[in-house]
Amino acid sequence: MQAFPERWKISAPELIAETFSSRIWKVTREDSSPAIVKDLKPFDDVADELRGEHYLAWRRGEGAVRLLGRDGNRMLLEYAGDKLLSGHLAEHGDDAATAIAAEVMAKLFSRSQHPAPPDLQPLRERYVSLFRVAKADRNAGRHGLYVEAADIAERLLFDPRDVRPLHGDLHHDNILLGPRGWLAIDPKGAIGDPGFDAANMFYNPLDRDDLCLDPRRIAHMAEVFGRTLGQPPRAILDHAIAYGCLSAAWHREDKNAVDENRELAVAGAVRKVRLSF
Repeated sequence: MQAFPERWKISAPELIAETFSSRIWKVTREDSSPAIVKDLKPFDDVADELRGEHYLAWRRGEGAVRLLGRDGNRMLLEYAGDKLLSGHLAEHGDDAATAIAAEVMAKLFSRSQHPAPPDLQPLRERYVSLFRVAKADRNAGRHGLYVEAADIAERLLFDPRDVRPLHGDLHHDNILLGPRGWLAIDPKGAIGDPGFDAANMFYNPLDRDDLCLDPRRIAHMAEVFGRTLGQPPRAILDHAIAYGCLSAAWHREDKNAVDENRELAVAGAVRKVRLSF
């Protein structure tokens, strides 16, 4: 039987998910309420997860799950529920899901009286892979979407509209409905322009390219998230282009051409919509 710290006073662990980075256990607390234990494995990007832990501690449950306990690379987390925003989208439509994502975003960016964690990752560091791929393309005489996206990212980083702690990986499968409503899980813990946190939504759900490539949906998301963050839609679209090419660059570095090309296709669709704003 899996052993957890006695001070957590939890029982009945049930392994509900295992990924390359962690094992996820559903457990029962002393008051019979459910909770989650996230047990991190040793892997290259464990720093992302630990920054995310610090972000959750700082957020104190506003818009995100509460961090209830820590033990080395294990976290005891509030149970966020079992209904994903992607499931809500399938039942109630994309516009309803976008509205919920915007509400969660607004909560995540609400002001805190507590100082932000000092180890949050600056967005410039987050964008290293995009800059590396764009530089290789430039050196090879290719001046395509990677190079354009890197220029956009440089402009956004040079002149951010605001600088806040960021979730860093906000998408339809990281927003769940539970006892306290819709909450975000699995943050990466970054810091920079809030537009970055809207960007990944344009590329999700991953199995809905009919939505992700749809110009109407792209424009609608830009309008909704722009209102939420107090930014013009074109700024949100710029973040979406830069982020999509960053994601594609990660896939290129992993030699995953299928997902790289998928992200570039969506980024190209976002770029077309951006030209109309």
